[in-house]
Amino acid sequence: AVMFFPPREIVEKIKKEYPVGTRVELVRMDDIQAPPIGTKGTVRGVDDTASIMVRWDNGSGLNVVYGEDSCRKLKTVKTICYGEEKVWDSREEAMDFFFQGMMASEGSEQQRYTNIYLKLQLGMEVCSDED
Repeated sequence: AVMFFPPREIVEKIKKEYPVGTRVELVRMDDIQAPPIGTKGTVRGVDDTASIMVRWDNGSGLNVVYGEDSCRKLKTVKTICYGEEKVWDSREEAMDFFFQGMMASEGSEQQRYTNIYLKLQLGMEVCSDED
């Protein structure tokens, strides 16, 4: 197979769009060993062929090949509770968790969960239990 190297601008554009650490979900991959559609993973980088290098949550390390395969960025949200950071794959997932926490706790713990839950509702990117 002939290696195809897209123009530098394309590689740079993809690097900007998918920085290291970005959470993605597989939409299409033309490979017999491809992870199932909908598999989530974390971007490790972008190579010179503009392929997105992903560490898939199921352990696979197959790249998302530019022009052939596709993935979409997840709208992640970060929460900080008791000093512990967690990145959620969706705001809904985080809101469910902190809503349950609010209902199952009381006092200062409940206040922490409520604080984060309200910030999630407001659409903040980083939601901390501190004011």
